[in-house]
Amino acid sequence: MSLRNAFALVFGFVAAHAHAITVTDDSGAAVTLAKPAERVVSLAPHVTELLFAAGGGARIVGAVTYSDYPKQAQTIPRVGDNRALDLERIVALHPDLIVVWRHGNAARQMDRLQALGVPIYFSEPKHLDDIATSIDKLGALLSTREEARASSNAFTRDIAQLRARYAERPRVSVFYQVWDDPLMTLNRDNVFDEVIGLCGGVNVFAAEKTRVPTLSTEAVLAANPEAIVTSTPGATKPDRPLPALERWQRWTSMTAVARGNLFGIDGDLINRPTPRLALGAAQLCRDLEIARERRAKN
Repeated sequence: MSLRNAFALVFGFVAAHAHAITVTDDSGAAVTLAKPAERVVSLAPHVTELLFAAGGGARIVGAVTYSDYPKQAQTIPRVGDNRALDLERIVALHPDLIVVWRHGNAARQMDRLQALGVPIYFSEPKHLDDIATSIDKLGALLSTREEARASSNAFTRDIAQLRARYAERPRVSVFYQVWDDPLMTLNRDNVFDEVIGLCGGVNVFAAEKTRVPTLSTEAVLAANPEAIVTSTPGATKPDRPLPALERWQRWTSMTAVARGNLFGIDGDLINRPTPRLALGAAQLCRDLEIARERRAKN
């Protein structure tokens, strides 16, 4: 091979890789694309929201059930749900990037997805800062950095404003009821625990070893939280009963019940690590402020 041909070969290799994009996903793995993603499959509702926030909504060619926000997401073709994926349909969509929920998608199908040879980005933001970082990283993979940065900056600003307003308020002990039968909550290893702290609350089961521990009624009574919070299907009006929390009404000596501090927040605003979590956080902060105001009346 002549020197000229060797130089041309090396130059061609460098040129081909000059625009490669590499980011680190939430599993710690490097994800590299030779060029910005044009056809993306989203395998979690929160991922779909993050992609839209990053400016890539129009590039999502497939999404799972419950990918319903923003409104445009409802028209995206479905490729399964968190229990079962339609791998044949995913292949037929010819994606150049697949974004999955690290602990939400069926583990047995991950190996088959990886065998497709399509770059996979694992998404699981565990902290508020991770949400903004995730938007920026997806923006890098899509080459929509400016729109992504605008979204991540807005989220960071909203959270900072809530923290400045509420984080130094008197503490309120909080039981977050994830599910009522069996009775379940969250420990500190999740983003909503951070939201509770942001609002000046204290998660009474933060120290549990299991990320989503199952509890007894007696354990909650012993913790005697000042407020009980649960997610609801849609926004909850103050005068609307909360069926998931009715079980506590008989325990009138518990502080949360005695003071009427049983709160429901739209589940999509508090269960998805997306920019809308700032709205859920604002609602929780207002609810905990109500709990503080009720102290003077009791």
